[in-house]
Amino acid sequence: MRQRRNRVSTSAKLVADPKLKAPELPDRLWHSMTLAWWQDVWSSPMAPEYDDSDRHGLFLLAVLIDEFWLSPSKELAAEIRLQRQSFGLSPIDRRRLQWEIERGDEASERTKKRRAKPVAKGEPPADPRSILHAV
Repeated sequence: MRQRRNRVSTSAKLVADPKLKAPELPDRLWHSMTLAWWQDVWSSPMAPEYDDSDRHGLFLLAVLIDEFWLSPSKELAAEIRLQRQSFGLSPIDRRRLQWEIERGDEASERTKKRRAKPVAKGEPPADPRSILHAV
């Protein structure tokens, strides 16, 4: 009997690489917010997934973001939103690309402690699902 397993062959667990250096932006006067964005992109867990051909698209996106900070507009914001989808720069984009950011042990421990914390009588639970019980 054949069964569908719904395995995702292209999924990836992303881990930041602290040794990875951000490529130099082309020479021009960049807005400070654009420079901060560029550093964030290249220090993110998505950066090791980018290859040399992705840099051209990221350079284009950096120019769009720089233009947005100099003269904000709905049109630029819409184009930035469309262009950044390819690079997994938002949670929904990563979901679409089937990328998952690996969470550290510390985050897992905090989640376990929060869920195991007893709730005082009359006080609403931190997680509303914690009051549900199987019957």
